[in-house]
Amino acid sequence: MQKLMTSIALAALLAACQNADKAPEISVETETITEANTDTGYDIAAQYAKFAPIKMNPDTSFLSDSERAVVNKLMEISPYLNAIYMRQLNASNPEIRAAIAASDVPNKSSVLEMFDQHYGVCDSLAEGHVFYGDTPCPKGGGFYPADMTTEEFEAWIAAHPEDGDAFRSGYTVIRRSGDELVAIPYAEAYAEWVEPVAKLMREAADLSEEPSLKRFLNLRADAFLSDDYFESELAWMDLEGNIEVAIGPYEVYDDGLFGYKTAYEMFLTVKNPEESAALAKYKDYLRDMEANLPVDESYKNFKRGFESPIAVTYQVKGGGDNVPGVQTIAFNLPNDERVREAKGAKKVILNNVLGAKYDRILSPIGERVLVEDQAALTVKKYMSFNTLFHELSHSLGPGTITVDGQETTVSAQLKDLSSGLEEGKADVMGAYNIIYMMNRGELPISEKHNFLATYFTGKFRSMRFGTEAAHAKGAAFQYSYFREVGAVEWIADQKRFKIDFDKLEQAISDLTGKVVMVQGDGNYDQAKAFLDKYARLDDEAKMVLGDLDHIPIDIRPIYPNKI
Repeated sequence: MQKLMTSIALAALLAACQNADKAPEISVETETITEANTDTGYDIAAQYAKFAPIKMNPDTSFLSDSERAVVNKLMEISPYLNAIYMRQLNASNPEIRAAIAASDVPNKSSVLEMFDQHYGVCDSLAEGHVFYGDTPCPKGGGFYPADMTTEEFEAWIAAHPEDGDAFRSGYTVIRRSGDELVAIPYAEAYAEWVEPVAKLMREAADLSEEPSLKRFLNLRADAFLSDDYFESELAWMDLEGNIEVAIGPYEVYDDGLFGYKTAYEMFLTVKNPEESAALAKYKDYLRDMEANLPVDESYKNFKRGFESPIAVTYQVKGGGDNVPGVQTIAFNLPNDERVREAKGAKKVILNNVLGAKYDRILSPIGERVLVEDQAALTVKKYMSFNTLFHELSHSLGPGTITVDGQETTVSAQLKDLSSGLEEGKADVMGAYNIIYMMNRGELPISEKHNFLATYFTGKFRSMRFGTEAAHAKGAAFQYSYFREVGAVEWIADQKRFKIDFDKLEQAISDLTGKVVMVQGDGNYDQAKAFLDKYARLDDEAKMVLGDLDHIPIDIRPIYPNKI
């Protein structure tokens, strides 16, 4: 994945986008920003340096000539998805970047670098700090009018119930048309970019000799033009061969108003067959893991499919949501509950990204977070297993639920709270399931302390992203709960934590049960009360997090443009 485009390349792309004929006439709020934020407490160069540049050269020597041609063709998709995603973060972003480029601010090059790092003027590592201008980034991203409130949205649906499905769809943007709100399908709103993406996917399909990949790419091209992704999601679950590519609108993290709207992204990876086969056995235990959850039977979910293939891959290129900011080390898709109930979900681990993060970030953090003898216990192996079982656990627990006699979903009920709660659930449930595997003899129980030390240290790696981010919020509520029950102790003279391993194991079990019940009840107020209580940082956590400046917060991988 290309971490970011150069300033020149992105400027050229934006210029091309602005000069091209727009497919729809969409009314969006634009703003003119002419000067940099001069907040003296904010060091833009230091913030940019928190991402460590790492040149990634994934091994693709085992690919055939046909596979290599397919990968190179799919790489051409990345700039189009980047252009869409930048607008999904803020519909005014092209104008804002042009204003920065035309300005005479003394630190213009740094501001442009930061814009390209975050695809906007909000620093995602500093609680959305605006480093250029003084207009806050819209909570609903570029999916809604910047001045629209949740009350206005809900009032419109109440007055126009026939618009409810379209307005809540994950594949529409909401715009103003005079005094009215209208829902515009993605395929129409982003036609300028989705049409060439569909064309490139069909060209890649023509080059492929793998039938399952050929079928997926053709169906996905159709989906980009229709916004109906169901059949292509099913086809993606059946992918075989050395190329593993996920491409489409998936995650809802950037819709801070409702958590409805999906962001475009691409993970272009090549698969390691041996490593994938070594981990594949764990998917066979998903049904047992569901049965073993520490909750009443009514909260368990046996409706989902349990096929859940596992792929260990090396990322070659990214696009859209997968390019700026904090880098993904694994994903669990699709998110469509209909597909999950039919076929489960696929877990994909990006091994080269994960390895770089352990070496540059997690291992050094462990030395600062834990007392010396416990810091020595962290190992890369259990960062990998934490990641795998986190993704497996996304397929467990409540999904489709019944509230007040009506069938609905957890995400529909918990709205903007859903993502943070789900990420924390997957994390703590993943830990619970690793211990379950150890107790079953599928992982060495003698390494339990290594696992627990690596797992707890990982909370600080995630919390550095800022507690507004979904993964960080999930890490924060785990940390706070473990402190509350005495599973970790602050050693004041060492300014480090000490784990009580027995208490931490019990706390993992108890917290797993609590979160599953919050999700299964589908009560927004209950979920909010839980997060308000636990998704916060105490003074000790803030002290440790404030003393990690010598460690990169994340990596900036630089991928080749051609293999």
